[in-house]
Amino acid sequence: MRRRWMSAVAITMAGLLSLTACGGEAGDQAKPSGEAAKKQVEVFSWWTGPGEADGLKAMREIFEKQNPGLTFFDAAVAGGSGDKAKALLQSKLQADTPPDTFQGHAGAELQGYIKAGDVEPVNFLYDELKLKGVIPDQLIEQITVDGQIYSVPVNIHRSNVMWFNPAVLKEAGVAGPPKSIPEFIAALEKVKAKGKIPLSIGSEWTVTHLMESVLLGSLGTDAYNALFKPGADWSGPAVTKALNELKTILSYAGDPVDDWQPAAKQVADGEAAFNIMGDWAYGYFHNPPDGGLGKVSKQDFDWAPAPGTEGTFLWLSDSFTLPKGAANRDGAVAWLKVAASKEGQDAFNPKKGSIPARKDADTALYTDYLADALKDWGSNKLAGSIQHGVTVNQPWLASITEAVGLFLGTKDVAGLQAALADAAKANAQ
Repeated sequence: MRRRWMSAVAITMAGLLSLTACGGEAGDQAKPSGEAAKKQVEVFSWWTGPGEADGLKAMREIFEKQNPGLTFFDAAVAGGSGDKAKALLQSKLQADTPPDTFQGHAGAELQGYIKAGDVEPVNFLYDELKLKGVIPDQLIEQITVDGQIYSVPVNIHRSNVMWFNPAVLKEAGVAGPPKSIPEFIAALEKVKAKGKIPLSIGSEWTVTHLMESVLLGSLGTDAYNALFKPGADWSGPAVTKALNELKTILSYAGDPVDDWQPAAKQVADGEAAFNIMGDWAYGYFHNPPDGGLGKVSKQDFDWAPAPGTEGTFLWLSDSFTLPKGAANRDGAVAWLKVAASKEGQDAFNPKKGSIPARKDADTALYTDYLADALKDWGSNKLAGSIQHGVTVNQPWLASITEAVGLFLGTKDVAGLQAALADAAKANAQ
């Protein structure tokens, strides 16, 4: 199933990095050998879409200006949430040919790399750059194992965002964004009656993304967070209720599209009413047409916390690592310094649609949706994302993804719940 597909991707893509890399100049497509290769810094990510690629480009420009002796090699691999990139990365790590630095989600996702000895601690950078004074404690805790810090976070994203088209809601007689799951289902029914797509969805991972917001909205923050502790009860009636609500919500979904961007575009274009997606969608909605849709907030699109989740920030953080055995360790360290810097984060995040990991960023740069996110990050309760690596490690997520994929075909809530309970028993520590 999903695991076999992931393995196949890893095998078939292992030799294709030069073909899947994107975002660079023509000379980026193949790495030269010898001393010239050491001057390149291979930065591996899954930032290829509008908004995210713009943010990476902005940080790249700072890097190349500060390091004229180094060449940025963009090894980004397309695919929302990084599933394809992670499969290819695993094959490179197993072959002892790591990129100089790679993107990973802060939290449980990094545990596999740490346990396998694939990444070096970066405590020395935190000391040199005095990062512990400017990065929130709760974020540092998520990237620390046995006192060692293993990555540099560049941002904070919010997963539990409901994007909606105000005109479509008005046409359907929906007074405003629904605040609870029952209100959400009622609004979906009203939109359906008007012949529009009530809820847009993308590829399989976007449904897992939707599921985490439904679990949070139905269970509440404390019960949601308890699901990821040893001995957690995924078999109880509260989870059954949440998964039945997910089934009902998905009954209003339109045909799945290729990824999150075309699903978000359906909302922006007035074809669909709602989309539950992380706040990277803001950069896509808002950025000018050469890198986004150029839409007007509060008019073409609007946002609210996913139903039932107001007051809780379902968070994730992109970070970069220092792989062991990298061809250009010094170049990787130079990249990590830019990623950690105030200048780098303030260049990257407004375009990406995220807020900085640092507490001393220029707040004047974060307006509109991003101003809301900054305020909520500092005041809301916190819960960690499932799909984006905070609460579950990669084997656990693979099991969840497989279960969700089967559920999309069977609509069997009992089967989904049993699979989620088995995955938790096998992986919770």
